[in-house]
Amino acid sequence: MSVPNSAPLLSPPLFGFGAHSTLDEGPELLRMVQQADRDGLDHFSLSDHPYIGERLDAYATIAFLLGRTRHIAGFANVTNPTRPPAMLARTLTSLSALSDGRIILGMGAGGIWDRIADMGVRKLSPAEAVEAFEEAIVLVRKLSGGGDPVTFEGRHFQVRAIAPTPVPAPPVWTGSVGRKSLAVTGRVGDGWIPGHAADWLSERYRTSRPVIDEAARAVGRDPGAIATVFNLPGRITETPLPSTRDSEGRWLGGSVAQWTEELTSAVLEHGAAGFTLFSPKGGTQDARSVGRWAAEIAPAVREAVAKERA
Repeated sequence: MSVPNSAPLLSPPLFGFGAHSTLDEGPELLRMVQQADRDGLDHFSLSDHPYIGERLDAYATIAFLLGRTRHIAGFANVTNPTRPPAMLARTLTSLSALSDGRIILGMGAGGIWDRIADMGVRKLSPAEAVEAFEEAIVLVRKLSGGGDPVTFEGRHFQVRAIAPTPVPAPPVWTGSVGRKSLAVTGRVGDGWIPGHAADWLSERYRTSRPVIDEAARAVGRDPGAIATVFNLPGRITETPLPSTRDSEGRWLGGSVAQWTEELTSAVLEHGAAGFTLFSPKGGTQDARSVGRWAAEIAPAVREAVAKERA
């Protein structure tokens, strides 16, 4: 499929934090995002599970938060398939226009299809979900960036003579896991968020990234242009931990110095383009840790990477 380019990716290494906020946590989320904006973080992300009644709606909340900040970008980590791509394109480009481009499109094939179907969307098989995932990205791009009216006759989505918005599509970061969805990332994605919080030393990363690269080369794309941005849970401790990884090799966290050493290595030796901080249990990190992430760890890693690349 031929797709227009997205808006340029932010300059790596990128640092952000993720949240799974409920309605009553809105004021605290606003405070954290505003502080992260002042402290120089690059992005915040929200989960998108509209079948959970107590959760904040991802896109309504992103819009609200972008309106109360100046620099930080936002995205759904990742967008739920209940959102039709033609309407999603309008939402994204409007947010981009209103926020001076501070929006990223997180996309996936859908992980909880029984609940997605409960929202009134036809349940798709795994193969169909991957097809729809690729069509959705292509259609969002076609309906962005200007040009002639679009007629799109996909297997899952169709539009007829719809004028694209003049605003470019945002960068597309995917949450691909299986081989077929990883290949979609290689063909049409701008970034990849490894599933299950897998990091740069994991077997999942080592076996998955080559699938993306091979698919990119097959359509004439440079694999190096597809960023890897890790969802990264972990503790930020006052003193060094005896071991920063558990017996299975998963990252646990550590002191600022331990985080800095590990993330600098991830960028320079493993090609990491960015990191989205979560709590050790995978949920929203506490405000103090997000503050240390922004004020201590991110600047230290950026400085160390810049020094090595100079």
